[in-house]
Amino acid sequence: MVHRKILILFLAIVIIQPLYGQKVTKTGTTAAKFLSIGIGPRANALGGAYSSIANDASAMYWNPAGIANVSSFQTIFTYTKMFADINVNYVGFVIPAGNIGSIGLSVTALNIGEMDVTTEYYPDGTGERFSAGSYAFALSYARYITDNFTVGMNIKYIREDIFNSSAQGIGFDIGTIFMTPFYGIRFASSISNYGSKLQMSGDDLLIRHDPDPQRSGNNQTIDAFYSTDMFELPLRLQIGLSREFELIEGNKFTIAVDATHPNDNNQSVNVGGEISLFNNLLSLRGGYKGLFLDDNQEGLTFGAGIRYDGTKFFSISVDYSYQKLEYLDNIHSFGIMLEF
Repeated sequence: MVHRKILILFLAIVIIQPLYGQKVTKTGTTAAKFLSIGIGPRANALGGAYSSIANDASAMYWNPAGIANVSSFQTIFTYTKMFADINVNYVGFVIPAGNIGSIGLSVTALNIGEMDVTTEYYPDGTGERFSAGSYAFALSYARYITDNFTVGMNIKYIREDIFNSSAQGIGFDIGTIFMTPFYGIRFASSISNYGSKLQMSGDDLLIRHDPDPQRSGNNQTIDAFYSTDMFELPLRLQIGLSREFELIEGNKFTIAVDATHPNDNNQSVNVGGEISLFNNLLSLRGGYKGLFLDDNQEGLTFGAGIRYDGTKFFSISVDYSYQKLEYLDNIHSFGIMLEF
């Protein structure tokens, strides 16, 4: 009876909420927005519908409970090429520790590259150059609570830099995956980026200030700093369902759907499907991101992956994904995962 109520609640979120979502989206009101960029070409090719499928090192981003299913040492390297010369790199390691659970470490780095410093008096540049970047360093842990239920969490240090100023904070993720008794359906829930607010500070905010311009004879050049606003992290609630179908021996089809509720946009739904052929040697994936979202800038996704089992103790996977954007350049993601 409890499981049936969970499924009804999920369907209500997927079908009803997008139709009656709030009008105020708060778009552009959070800091560290790079934390909302999907990690891993497999997940991105599935349209981000990955919270209940997550079973490899990239699960540390989507749902940390998923690394409890990792049975051998895994490391993953991904590179995402975005618009305007922005790129996102991700490195993750997962170490299974038997009955204790699984432990993971990951680093996410967004880099924009160097740019010229310009001012109103030097529109062609002052001769100085500056760079900007965003980083997250995470420690993950997950374990099985029962044979069908896993729980996991991340704690991460977040930092954003631009020229001589920066902001930093701490964030937490927590997730669960439950193998329901209904036809092999997997149910997942996760909360990402719950934590402290970020506030910019640094030498770029240093100014000379006259505390009383109407008064003569006082110190007119007191060192002071601009006080910037504090912004929340991009908090996200994600609930997902997935099911795997056996086509013929050695070939399977997986379908997934995720309902997402961020604090800086309206609710939306992601859907994806994956066909794995020849005992996971070749995988073909496709999906759609942002269903029911007004003014959706994303949409179709697809990709493919190849897995090679070299020996009993070693395997390698190479994956690629393509994400279509409405107005900006499309996104390409590449990944390599080693398992031994």
